[in-house]
Amino acid sequence: MKHETVRTSAFAMPLTNPAFPPGPYRFVDREYFIIQYRTDPEALRRIVPEPLVITDPVVNYEFIRMPDSTGFGDYTESGQVVPVNYQGQAGSFVHQMFLNDHPPIAGGRELWGFPKKLAQPKLAVEIDTLVGTLNYGSVRIATGTMGYKHRALDAAAEAKKLAAPNFLLKVIPHVDGTARICELVRFHCEDITVKGAWTGPAALDLCSHALAPVAELPVLQVLSAKHVVADLTLGLGTVVHDYLSPRASEQRRASTSEILIAG
Repeated sequence: MKHETVRTSAFAMPLTNPAFPPGPYRFVDREYFIIQYRTDPEALRRIVPEPLVITDPVVNYEFIRMPDSTGFGDYTESGQVVPVNYQGQAGSFVHQMFLNDHPPIAGGRELWGFPKKLAQPKLAVEIDTLVGTLNYGSVRIATGTMGYKHRALDAAAEAKKLAAPNFLLKVIPHVDGTARICELVRFHCEDITVKGAWTGPAALDLCSHALAPVAELPVLQVLSAKHVVADLTLGLGTVVHDYLSPRASEQRRASTSEILIAG
């Protein structure tokens, strides 16, 4: 294979048979079960990277069922998302996600920088209850429940929330083990059609695990829950902050100096 062929055909690994296809990535009947809860603010500060700013000590715990997704197939995902602010813009920082399908794990990590790991999440209706579970191997680490469709929510308002910016910390190592890429990435969901949205009484239980530490953001109080079904396109991202650039290092030193002077 010629040098130019490698350069022009390279998209993802393996070179001649990538683990996932090029986008756009369209999701049909994507089903969200999101439980918002209050947590320890100090625990949040340890995991949310600058220049993102924490707005409130809350976390959105998500179970997402994706039965029809372009290139990725049929899979389920679960994890934690933190409401944040970036330069006056409200959005969400994706802290960690667990799913049961290799192409979106590979594509999510390589393209956007999604913090995805392999696990066994599930989302289903059991009689009168919406039930989300997450197992890491044989160990149950998350269980969420909500009364099924107790009260309808405004679909337009939920579509607007889904369109808000999301932020990721993309880290790709160099061959010597140092960071080759370390960037804050912003992306949006696009072409959103909310087919239904509901709320109800909810509960969330998180358990400790060494390799799936969802319980390190403890549940102090469940604030709300919702169940949303939507069609949408997962937009590609843009880099809003490069942690390895000389300018970023200079800005960080200047910020530290200002804090010391103020002190």
